Amino acid sequence: MGKPYNNTKATLALAKASFRSIMRSPSAVVFTLAFPLIFILVFGFIGSSEIKVKLAVAPGSDLQNPVIQALEHHSMVSLVKDTDTADIRNGLEKGNIDALINVKKNEAGTPAYLANVQYTSASMDKGSILKSVLNNLLSTLNAKDVKPTVAELYESTVQGRVYRRIDFILPGQLGFSLLSTGVFGTAFVFFSLRQNLVIKRFFATPVKRSSIVFGECLARIGFALLGAIFIIVIGHFFFHFTLIHGAITVLNMLLLSIIGLIVFMGFGFVVSGIAKSESTIPPISNIITLPQFLLSGTFFSIDVFPTWLQPISRALPLTYLNDAMRKVAFEGAGLWDVKHQILIMAIWGIGIYAVAVKTFKWE
Repeated sequence: MGKPYNNTKATLALAKASFRSIMRSPSAVVFTLAFPLIFILVFGFIGSSEIKVKLAVAPGSDLQNPVIQALEHHSMVSLVKDTDTADIRNGLEKGNIDALINVKKNEAGTPAYLANVQYTSASMDKGSILKSVLNNLLSTLNAKDVKPTVAELYESTVQGRVYRRIDFILPGQLGFSLLSTGVFGTAFVFFSLRQNLVIKRFFATPVKRSSIVFGECLARIGFALLGAIFIIVIGHFFFHFTLIHGAITVLNMLLLSIIGLIVFMGFGFVVSGIAKSESTIPPISNIITLPQFLLSGTFFSIDVFPTWLQPISRALPLTYLNDAMRKVAFEGAGLWDVKHQILIMAIWGIGIYAVAVKTFKWE
């Protein structure tokens, strides 16, 4: 009597064969490695400067004064109000807030107000922009009312980590790589297997359907993790991408990559199920990937979008993967600290796999 069929070995054999196939696929290499690497190189070399300067208003600061009112209408300044002292200090140290301003009436009477500004070394480029803005603004205000002058400016700096353009760009490009691998790779592979009757031949063997799916998924995850490690290493050693806790941060980013890829493969299963021919896969996949690529904070913060567009951006799964990656890499957050982002991705995963079950075809 022969040994029972081992579906675990079948799964690993399918994963190995699929992995070799992926490595030989030019499109897989381009979308997973080449495109993200090109963007990382471009933005890594050109550096950055943000359009908006985030200026926190200290709790207890006078808000009904010419200085704050003028800053509210300045195109380069985004005022952050109603935030407690601990959150402001945390934001300054991490570079999420670029400076803190405290405006109070002067008991002595002249000048009328005293403006105390704290900058952060984590965002010195924006601090320089804000200094120029404040000096010009106060010069204009004081010129209108010389006796007494409107306000006097005091400045200091809070020490924090330097936030580079690569710290924003690399997690976004890693997310784009995972999205492309999950959607395009899964859709093309399963449609091709079905179209070429490979899956039908599998059914003539003892191999289970779950082994076919798990084998392909393992191959995709293995290839995506290699790509993620390559992107992180290039970013860290060539452009000083911040890995606040070193190897622990890398491990957390890889775990987030696995979660993101599993969700994105669900979209690929849906596309392979509803596509009528191989030529319809790219347009359907682009409908899924392009909005996320453009609206999920891949290149710049979604805060720069119009107010009506931001809720749409915050509903996309790639937004939460990018956000979690950035918090883990630069802020040193653990997986529990980004549980909200993981929960949203999990909800997306449950929803998309429910659709995949209804649409996916084996034959």
